[in-house]
Amino acid sequence: MSYPVDMSVKPEVTAFFDPATNTISYVVKDPDSASCAVVDSVMDIDYAAGRIAYEHADQIISFISKKGLKLEWLIETHVHADHLSAAPYIQDRLGGKLGIGRNITVVQDVFGKVFNEGTEFRRDGSQFDRLFDDGDTYKIGGMTAFAMHTPGHTPACMTHVVGDAAFVGDTLFMPDGGSARADFPGGDAGELYDSIQKVLALPDEMRLFMCHDYGPNGRDIQWETSVGEEKKHNIHVGNGTTREAFIKLRTERDASLDMPKLIIPSLQVNMRGGELPEPDESGKRFLKVPLNSL
Repeated sequence: MSYPVDMSVKPEVTAFFDPATNTISYVVKDPDSASCAVVDSVMDIDYAAGRIAYEHADQIISFISKKGLKLEWLIETHVHADHLSAAPYIQDRLGGKLGIGRNITVVQDVFGKVFNEGTEFRRDGSQFDRLFDDGDTYKIGGMTAFAMHTPGHTPACMTHVVGDAAFVGDTLFMPDGGSARADFPGGDAGELYDSIQKVLALPDEMRLFMCHDYGPNGRDIQWETSVGEEKKHNIHVGNGTTREAFIKLRTERDASLDMPKLIIPSLQVNMRGGELPEPDESGKRFLKVPLNSL
């Protein structure tokens, strides 16, 4: 597929790092208007205490409000397994439409069964305002953004490209971080390799913004690189790594990894578009812990 890349458009990107989950959220502003989008917001959780908070989201809300910006989109690059989305909280206060890849329905079907959600849990993606297909476009002020389907980490992963900036979710990490795991239900190392090649086919000067960084080897946290840098230096796919070599590396590495600490609450909340489960008759909300299912 041919994508509508326009490197002459240079959005203003402001990053917000959440140290509790090593997640980077972004405010993406049209340089020629007050319009903006938020990519991959974070809702705070004290998992042991069962407490939800919004400090990280409030930082984003404060930034947008103080700058006098108009929030038009809240973008989720995928259903995250390592942090909870704050999109509904931000949307309630600032407006905007919530969007994710159309294959959210696949994720909802898989994890609706894992968490025994029953028929009342909608598996049609209707918790979101827009379900993106590969190549779909949308506007942020005068900027035209487009979505690339980049599955492998999850079936619903999308890379969102806005002018000379691409938000890759967990498809890629910084060059010294490599790539994300592909062993969650619906993940596939071969698909992830193919998706990475789609990203690396973008112009070398394309800015790439990561969803996570863990500071490999003790370096400072970073979140911006470029297609050219990834092609040259990425430790998993750089310098022409073959598909077969990547699959072997990724599969062996995934087998050694523990599950993310917040996978249980994250999946239940994020497959609902960031909403908490419905309260019971007493008004209390609960998350489930499936045994031997993940």
